Amino acid sequence: MAIIQVQVGKNTIGDVLLDGTSKVNIIIEQLKVKLGLPKPKPTPYNLRIVTQTITKLVGLIKNLKMYVHGIPYIATFIVLQNIVIPCCSVDHGSRMPKWHMTKV
Repeated sequence: MAIIQVQVGKNTIGDVLLDGTSKVNIIIEQLKVKLGLPKPKPTPYNLRIVTQTITKLVGLIKNLKMYVHGIPYIATFIVLQNIVIPCCSVDHGSRMPKWHMTKV
C-alpha cells in the first residue's frame, strides 16, 4: 500500500491510503460534504465491515473525476455514514480485511 495525494475538484487531499488490491472506493459522508461532492444515488446494498457490523450505505457517487499526481481518473465511490472503521494492522506487509457487500 502507498500513501498518495489526490485532487478532487478544487480540493487537494494528502495522505490518502492507496490499496492496489481494493475493489471498493470508500468515502465517509462528512468528507463528501467537506469536499462539496454531489448527492449520492441510493443503493440497495449494505456493507459488512471488519468488526462484522453491517453498515447501511448512504449511496454511490458514480463517475467522480479525480487526479492522482496530475493523472485524471474516473471512479465510483461508496458513501458511508460517519463511522469509525478499526484497522487491524499498521503493518503494510499484511493484508487488510475484506469488505463484504450484501443486498438488502
